[in-house]
Amino acid sequence: MNFVILGAPGSGKGTQAARIAETANVRHVSTGDLLRDAVANKTPIGKQVESIMAAGKLVSDEIVLELIREVLANRGEWSGWILDGYPRNLSQAEALEGVLKDVGATVDKVICIELDPEVIVTRLSNRRSCGACKAVYHLV
Repeated sequence: MNFVILGAPGSGKGTQAARIAETANVRHVSTGDLLRDAVANKTPIGKQVESIMAAGKLVSDEIVLELIREVLANRGEWSGWILDGYPRNLSQAEALEGVLKDVGATVDKVICIELDPEVIVTRLSNRRSCGACKAVYHLV
């Protein structure tokens, strides 16, 4: 089964995606993790995006889609995947459709997490991450 999880930053997409991935035995595909791994492993894409990410800028949709294409085309032993953090808008969704068609995959379920904006602000304001391992913690 293949899932897409949508929601605002701070809505809990990553947390819920990880739980669903474990329960459903599917691969958790986080676009942020894909980018960080590419940089850490000094892949050609990682070398290309390192300075962009270091400057706090957004990586182009084309590069992110290429990383997604690689993962979805090489599913390995996974029975499916949950895509976390992508797409974020209509043009990304349309581009993702093309990638899915190319790799012979479909989206079976879409999960949308909705929270009160005040809750999101509180969650993000209390979010911290470890500089070494990148684990995310909450103060409250």
